Amino acid sequence: AGSGMMTSSHPISARMPEGSSYGAIDESSSSSGCQLPSPERRPPASSDTDSSVEEESDFDTMPEIESDKNIIRTKVFLYLSDLSRKDRRIVSKKYKIYFWNIITIAVFYALPVIQLVITYQTVVNVTGNQDICYYNFLCAHPLGVLSAFNNILSNVGHMMLGFLFLLIVLRRDILHRRAMEMKDIYTLDYGIPKHFGLFYAMGIALMMEGVLSACYHVCPNYSNFQFDTSFMYMIAGLCMLKLYQTRHPDINASAYSAYASFAVVISLAVLGVVFGKNDIWFWVIFSMIHVLASLALSTQIYYMGRFKIGDVLFWLLSFPLTDTGIFRRAVMVLYTDCIQQCSWPMYMDRMVLLIVGNLVNWSFAIFGLVYRPRDFASYILGIFICNLLLYLAFYIIMKLRSSEKLLPIPMFCIVATAVVWAAALYFFFQTLSSWEETPAESREKNRPCILLGFFDDHDVWHFLSAAALFFSFLVLLTLDDDLDTVRRDKIPVF
Repeated sequence: AGSGMMTSSHPISARMPEGSSYGAIDESSSSSGCQLPSPERRPPASSDTDSSVEEESDFDTMPEIESDKNIIRTKVFLYLSDLSRKDRRIVSKKYKIYFWNIITIAVFYALPVIQLVITYQTVVNVTGNQDICYYNFLCAHPLGVLSAFNNILSNVGHMMLGFLFLLIVLRRDILHRRAMEMKDIYTLDYGIPKHFGLFYAMGIALMMEGVLSACYHVCPNYSNFQFDTSFMYMIAGLCMLKLYQTRHPDINASAYSAYASFAVVISLAVLGVVFGKNDIWFWVIFSMIHVLASLALSTQIYYMGRFKIGDVLFWLLSFPLTDTGIFRRAVMVLYTDCIQQCSWPMYMDRMVLLIVGNLVNWSFAIFGLVYRPRDFASYILGIFICNLLLYLAFYIIMKLRSSEKLLPIPMFCIVATAVVWAAALYFFFQTLSSWEETPAESREKNRPCILLGFFDDHDVWHFLSAAALFFSFLVLLTLDDDLDTVRRDKIPVF
């Protein structure tokens, strides 16, 4: 790599500057003439204030040129110091946008939802038509104008535990700021970079899940079921983003891109409610979008964000068709890049994860295309949850493979999460009503209260699922506490 010689077996080197290093390079290349840029010096801890940070923009603030990022991010063995090179204050401010944006989204999403369900409840009270809302009539305790107050009250666990999680994150944030003010060495080049914006957003999302679930249970029916699941998509997405951001702090998605993606998912959920009943064309289009999105995301993850589809298209379109040499060069590039290099994956761990992930997502796409489930919102939620569990399992396995430890607190949270989720899912599948059937058929599934003579099985699901989400958040918050005294150039990236 450092010799500067160009051979016919690597035609792309004839048009790329020395040091660009197309593809991956080994660690040993740094000793043979290709010196890697060292991580930039952090500013003094005493200047860690948001007022001293320039405004957030879409431009990459990394001081090195693009070729340096190509060298660093395509190394065979990456360490956390390679992907935490940006100014910590600017990156932290970037992640805080997640928190402020989700508050804005919550307000504008919740207000029309509340107005709609109040209208539903008013219609039920005025007309006396109890077939509009699918309650569990054998355990429906009214209060004022509300027909099933117990189903609404049971969602208080989401709001209380979400607020508690915000307090826990705030405490950690304050302790980290104090350590920075004291210029503690372990807050600079040791451990996982501390950015709490995503954690704050997760706490708000948990609270909003309780609010919107309560709104749905004011009058549960087919038309407003997506209110109960919208913020569950956001919770699963934020958890995956946080898990990825842990070891990729410089290349995670911006808040605007992430929330725009969530908006697309919620829009698809609404379309699924309207058109997903019997229209085969909707399922064909959705399955194609699902598979293509999986492939595009896998490519971005595998190449650490350095694969640009737009650049490839521009390269192909920038040559005139009269240039007959383009085809010969294209064949040679495909041969060197896809046959010589791709005969054995350079990033085997990432490749295994992405292969399994694509198989899971393609299976979901085929299942939806064949069976066309009527509960489209739950179908999308299942896709999100399976991908989150798969990524979390991969992260923990790779952490143990890298000789890292699981401290007692995260170990307890993992066990508690598994146990509480198992219990919660048991009560979730105790069907007490079903808007997929007629009102008469739904009433046949009603059951009496099982807790304190006031709460039914679904209320217990609300309590347990809130606790399970809370413990899941604590897992992400404490999972890498064992690395606080480990240098970042010793922490592997996976």
